[in-house]
Amino acid sequence: MSEDEKAPPEHAPQGPRHGSLIDYPATDPSESANRPALTLTADEDPLTRQLETIPASAGVYLLKDRAGKVLYVGKAKSLRPRVRAYFRGSDGEQGDGRFQVRFLMRRVRSFETIVTASEKEALILENNLIKQYKPRYNIRLKDDKSYLSAKITNHPWPRITVTRRIVKDGGKYFGPFGSADGLRETIDVIRKVFPLRTCSDGVFRNRSRPCLEYQIKRCLGPCCLTVDRAEYGKHLQAAQMLLEGKNLELLRELREQMKAHASRLEFESAAKIRDRVRAIEKTVERQTVLHHWGIDQDIFGLYREGGFIEAIVLIVRGGKLTSTQGWSFQDLEFPDEEVLGDLLTQYYQGPRIIPDEVILPVALEDAEVRAELWSERRGKKTEVLVPQRGEKLRLLEMAMENAHQSFEARRDNEQTREKMLEELRTKLHLRNSPKRIECYDISNLQGSMVVGSQVTFDEGEPDKNRYRRYRIRGFEGQDDFASLAEVLGRRAERAKRENEYPDLWVIDGGKGQLNVALQVLREHQLADQIDCVSLAKQHVLNDRRAKEVTKSEERVFLPNRKDPIVLAKNSTALFLLVRVRDEAHRFAITYNRELRRRARMRSVLDDIEGIGPVRRRALLRHFGSLRRIRQASPEEIAAVKGLNRELAEEIRRHLDAMAALLDQEESDESELPAAEPAPEEKAEPSLDFRN
Repeated sequence: MSEDEKAPPEHAPQGPRHGSLIDYPATDPSESANRPALTLTADEDPLTRQLETIPASAGVYLLKDRAGKVLYVGKAKSLRPRVRAYFRGSDGEQGDGRFQVRFLMRRVRSFETIVTASEKEALILENNLIKQYKPRYNIRLKDDKSYLSAKITNHPWPRITVTRRIVKDGGKYFGPFGSADGLRETIDVIRKVFPLRTCSDGVFRNRSRPCLEYQIKRCLGPCCLTVDRAEYGKHLQAAQMLLEGKNLELLRELREQMKAHASRLEFESAAKIRDRVRAIEKTVERQTVLHHWGIDQDIFGLYREGGFIEAIVLIVRGGKLTSTQGWSFQDLEFPDEEVLGDLLTQYYQGPRIIPDEVILPVALEDAEVRAELWSERRGKKTEVLVPQRGEKLRLLEMAMENAHQSFEARRDNEQTREKMLEELRTKLHLRNSPKRIECYDISNLQGSMVVGSQVTFDEGEPDKNRYRRYRIRGFEGQDDFASLAEVLGRRAERAKRENEYPDLWVIDGGKGQLNVALQVLREHQLADQIDCVSLAKQHVLNDRRAKEVTKSEERVFLPNRKDPIVLAKNSTALFLLVRVRDEAHRFAITYNRELRRRARMRSVLDDIEGIGPVRRRALLRHFGSLRRIRQASPEEIAAVKGLNRELAEEIRRHLDAMAALLDQEESDESELPAAEPAPEEKAEPSLDFRN
């Protein structure tokens, strides 16, 4: 082992085990002693001179650390008093006495200000800078991948899909919806009631005749037939009204259309609209009526205990409660006004529907600016209200009570997880409660494409930002022990490099795999830092051909213990271990499948004479997948740029000759779980809260 690979001496701190909202500063006395104090009295201090030249106009300020990394972004109606307040103090204390600000200012070494023409422009710029820099001390909402949204695609013949990601692709987004069941029910009603296409763009492009959806009158068939674009647009507009919560308005329009058809003796058309009205009414009846004046509202509620905050929004559309959405923050001592201001800034970014009224529990200094900005974006007036009496106060109290109940439920869940982790610590004789657990598995296909997976559970829940995938580089062939040693060795090196360690390694396997992991820990001098166990899969105890198959219990192997331990079948500790192990197995298999798919596409197309990298990319870009290339006719293949009829027929002959093999591989892959890819060396972002 070289000198630079050796572990640090024993007296060197191993570093924080886990990330948190507050990144505590170094505790080295010499560093603290040499750290310059940030005051306003030293004329020769460049920072002091910069503070004296801050303009008094509206703008945005960025607080930075020693390396120039942005720690906090804020806005102010007047920059000078706001920024100077962070650095002004007496008796060695900072001017801003908030707990979190004290930790923030210990790291701040410089700042930057950006002047804007108005407070509204400062609000917009602050939002953009928070998205750009992702400062550690700003509240950052999770992206909407945790919630479902509805999307109308940007296409000549748009379709409505369900998505968890909002991207700027020209589509219209509605949501996110707190209730996945509610959104899917609405989408189901739309697909039954309005004849819009549901197929993907690739399938739409390559259809030669209408599909089953057209036969059952759920699609007008624009892929193959001549369809009146205005009629399609009317159906799309009606579906959009349903997604926006304008149910009553939509029903009123449909009833008027039904009466118009009936007056013209067009009873078949009137009956179709009648059926649509009935289907929509069933959905509307299940929604909770909050009031009957039919406006759109977002009602925000907050509940906090110290630095732990629960926020929730009740989404009311057309006077009916359509969904809710909540967030949890911790280690925050900013006042309610700042927490709510940051939440609103990020909540209303992007293509989100802005309501008629935004009801808040506390008054914001910049409420008028926000209302003006939202009104401009919406093209219609939006009000920001803090009700003191009446019906709107009742709605606000409902939101506050929901936030309180959500806080209590989350705390109960946290206590349950704590008990589960404590049981695991006791049963497995661990040194610490395993807050962060990492599990490893090796997957291969007959000795080829050997890959490893790492999944991470934080406090009993998956932390997919810390999932990792590994390609085995050190050798060729199949050797599970060597593969595991390589994966764990690379993980241990990264842990030492980043100074961040898990509490427990769980290895998928038996005594042999556990010994490999323990050897890696000893080599990297981490045996006292990380606990390690292995979990062996169940195996069949009797004849597999017997009527009833008897399986063994799950066995856990511990270091320095000859025989495994068997946890109670229904214990929460065993449930967590099996869940972690199965997730690692699933993640490894999906990565192996992805590599096989890439290799198959390359090999199948590259074996065709006349197909090189450029034409292969053109084919895949045009059709989207090898399966769709196999379904295409020679005429459709010849339509790809760079190909001719002769080459298209050669591709068709080659794919037909390999049909049996390709069908078998696709059949094998269809039985595997869906992939959730994560890059091997993806940066690990810090999470401000758990949702």
